Amino acid sequence: MKKLYVILALSAVSFAFSQLKTLERVEPAFWWKGMKNPELQILVYGKNIAENEIELSDGIQIKDIQKVENPNYVFLTVNTNEIKVPNFKINMKKDRKNIASYSYELKQRESNSANRESFTSKDVMYLIMPDRFANGDEKNDSRPDLTEKANRNLPNGRHGGDLRGIINNLDYIQNLGATSVWLTPVTEDNEKVYSYHGYAQTDLYKIDGRYGTNEEYRELSRELNKRKMKLVLDYVTNHWGISHWMIKDLPTKDWIHWFDEGEKGFYRSNYKTTTQFDTNASEIDKKYALDGWFDKTMPDINQKNPLVLKYLIQNAIWWIEYAELGGFRVDTYPYNDKEAMAKWAKAITDEYPKFNIVGETWLYTAGQISAWQKDSKTGEAAHYNSNLPSVMDFMLYGDLPKAFNEKESWDSGLIKLYNVFTSDFLYPDINNVMVFFENHDTERWNEIFNANPEAYKMGLTVISTVRGIPQIYYGSEIGMRGNKEKGGDADIRRDFPGGWRSDQQNAFNPSAQTEKQKEFYEFTQKLLNWRKGKEVIHTGKTKNYIPQNNVFVYFRYNEKESVMVVLNNNEKEQILDLKRFAESLNHVQKGKDIISGKEFSLQSTMSIPAKASLIIELQK
Repeated sequence: MKKLYVILALSAVSFAFSQLKTLERVEPAFWWKGMKNPELQILVYGKNIAENEIELSDGIQIKDIQKVENPNYVFLTVNTNEIKVPNFKINMKKDRKNIASYSYELKQRESNSANRESFTSKDVMYLIMPDRFANGDEKNDSRPDLTEKANRNLPNGRHGGDLRGIINNLDYIQNLGATSVWLTPVTEDNEKVYSYHGYAQTDLYKIDGRYGTNEEYRELSRELNKRKMKLVLDYVTNHWGISHWMIKDLPTKDWIHWFDEGEKGFYRSNYKTTTQFDTNASEIDKKYALDGWFDKTMPDINQKNPLVLKYLIQNAIWWIEYAELGGFRVDTYPYNDKEAMAKWAKAITDEYPKFNIVGETWLYTAGQISAWQKDSKTGEAAHYNSNLPSVMDFMLYGDLPKAFNEKESWDSGLIKLYNVFTSDFLYPDINNVMVFFENHDTERWNEIFNANPEAYKMGLTVISTVRGIPQIYYGSEIGMRGNKEKGGDADIRRDFPGGWRSDQQNAFNPSAQTEKQKEFYEFTQKLLNWRKGKEVIHTGKTKNYIPQNNVFVYFRYNEKESVMVVLNNNEKEQILDLKRFAESLNHVQKGKDIISGKEFSLQSTMSIPAKASLIIELQK
């Protein structure tokens, strides 16, 4: 009898194991009732799974079963409006016998989920590279199931920063004045080396274990929401990692772009995304720009494939719903198939009408950048509407350091900054443009200007007071530097001091900051917290006055109030004749600088200190 029990037990284990191997993955693992689009595509994966019959329990009808060239995949389509039960089974059958089952759940959505708020020009976005910010859980620095282990001595290695570290320092971010947080990708990136940046994802439904868990990611979002702040997910549609489980076992060959002349299908992109709208571009240049790979470890995804596009749409919606997100930043936007991405953006904003998506539009003219914003006239000229709500102002990013570094002439110096704003008419929604002077891919502003606090103050003044959504990069608010030319990406992605227990200084604590760090921090904190309540900055109109004598003056105004911004890029104090600004001053007698608290008479002239910025609230 005992022998019989052992045989039965072994048989049960064997059967359970065979079930597991038959049905290895189901994506998305669950979904929600009440979506505007009730159609759900379920990916079912397992060894030769297409050879089996698939049925759903409770008499639920499968709208479509799509088998592909790889027998390890089946794509099921169901109408969730027709499913009346919260749970149902996906049954695999062979010779009419059930060989594997998966219990699928349709959850209830959070109340008002479809109308969730997203980031707008009222916000300031704080960009964090999680591996380099703070290590809140040392136990997850290395994991047996993930290849690259933590080694803080390697500049391009994993350093151990994680979601818990960010959660632990939310007071710091909130007190600084930021209202939304953008993290570089935190889903699994299981490449052998250089995986900390997260842009070579290997599982789109799973947070990388070295950052934490899906639950911790949702916890971070909820903690931000409690503070009336938002979590912005960095979404990558253009490429995945070479070690992605689907890349290792492609559903169809055209899931990614292949090049016969390349090594194992690889051919590097020429990075010339201007070909997207160049009416004279050659087809071969377009192909290499859009279909070429970013790197050998980053296969280029084919969004034209309907299964791929549906997978990307559903994955994006899944994260919004599951993690209660407040927006997306989308990487390498112009490298994607633009017609497919227009469908992607529309599908998301149809489900969430207020949801904001900003695309990384790394081009250098307003005409080229604005073409990517929804309802753009420049896009319309090319018979295209991206449906993308927001774009990144790379023209401002490119010209801002030049404006402060160059000597003034008819086409150099602050006139370059003014010229950026003369192209605002090209954007259909100028307030929904992201403005910044650096990010995780660029030279650090404080490196360009040798950690000069005055240069930082002028740069931050600009992006905090012009139209659009300001984005700042972690550490700049304490003067952090990094030389990309000499030290590569690792040097512009240094560890935040105080994020690790072994750090000698904790710059998260203002009282522990050095005097120089304090100067950067206190200016940032005062400016960003002032900006929070200023509708005149969020949505007000702009009036520019052409720079003269290396001084640029502009006003932000609405029916209720007006703010005068003055930038003096001279090495000497300047005296402004205020008669020139009479139409904006409108007989106002005085104003007050929001940083120093100093009051200015605005009747005739005013003195502007050397290399300084003033933000003056006009007092009626």
